[in-house]
Amino acid sequence: MIVCITARAAGTDAPVEERFGRAPYFVFVDTKTGKSESVENPLINAAGGVGPRAVQVLAEHGATVLITGQVGGNAAKALEAGGIRVYACRGGGSAADALAAYTAGDLQPISLA
Repeated sequence: MIVCITARAAGTDAPVEERFGRAPYFVFVDTKTGKSESVENPLINAAGGVGPRAVQVLAEHGATVLITGQVGGNAAKALEAGGIRVYACRGGGSAADALAAYTAGDLQPISLA
């Protein structure tokens, strides 16, 4: 499974970013292999409507789970349509911390409805 964590910088040691569409980086982690890849968000300074386009970036990398702080309405619709489950991670910590919390079942799902 590929998990995407929104982050302020590259790498799993980077702090979690609570904004989805304007997150500086997306950190993708393959939970089977432990391999991670950081992708700079090309939409961080784009004009409006970045949420659905950011969902496309996740889909291109095979993500089925997103860990972030919050998502906007348009992004929520696109995430739901893409079958990507979303979990809330607020209050700091690194991308690795967020992944560990998800794996332990400690993160709450964000309702997309």
